[in-house]
Amino acid sequence: MAVLADLHTHSTASDGQYTPTELVGLAKARGLEVLALTDHDTAEGAAEAIQAGIAQDLRVVPGIELGAKEHRSLHILGYGFTMVPSPLTELCKKLKAGRDERKYRIIDFLREKGVYISLDEVEEVAGGEIIARPHFAQVLVRQGYAATNREAFDRYLDTEEYQRIERFKADMETCVAAIKSAGGAVSLAHPYQLRASEEQVEALVRRLKEYGLDAIECFYPRHTLAQTEFYLKLAKRYGLHVSGGSDFHGERVKPDIFLAALELDLQWLGIPFER
Repeated sequence: MAVLADLHTHSTASDGQYTPTELVGLAKARGLEVLALTDHDTAEGAAEAIQAGIAQDLRVVPGIELGAKEHRSLHILGYGFTMVPSPLTELCKKLKAGRDERKYRIIDFLREKGVYISLDEVEEVAGGEIIARPHFAQVLVRQGYAATNREAFDRYLDTEEYQRIERFKADMETCVAAIKSAGGAVSLAHPYQLRASEEQVEALVRRLKEYGLDAIECFYPRHTLAQTEFYLKLAKRYGLHVSGGSDFHGERVKPDIFLAALELDLQWLGIPFER
């Protein structure tokens, strides 16, 4: 049996538009029964989201999204862990330190390109501890250097030249092990972003399965039907669970992405059918 869920969302604890409480309200209005908050490199918003979920009768799963160093678009999702001191909490500290150091290098990089924006304004837009590229993109749009967030990424923040100032990332084995150390489950996020062949994606899934992968994010708004079918076959072939989510950030960040309402079997997360 399945529940209506979205297992990939972001809040102001990282680079999303809405606070954890506001996000839960949107999820409730969407008719969801389960919401996973998967902010980048942090679970700081989880406690607030869980409390809001209790108040609104919505099951909230604490989650996280970690970028792995093997590929710029290789992201690992973690679910249902505890945030007591563990290798995961230590990794989050390192990742935050890397982001804090990178924000100054992004400002310098943009100045080399003739773009002059204030770090204070970027931090004001961010509003939290995590400073991410979407915050810079919003300021670039606000100051007229780009018409949209996508253009800001294409022109400045997602180019080959930008890669020389990339932040610290752990390898994928370390990411999986850190989540597992805190009692969490692990899913491969949006595999289409790897822009890899089916053979390459399958080889990656095999490696991640050896490390402890539990699921694949088969359902994602930018997956084609053929990609979704392939990922479903991979999940079945390797005994992995089927996951899915919207990658919702809010209309100001990703205007074409809305909360999903996917029918998912989440017994692998300890969530039985409760309708």
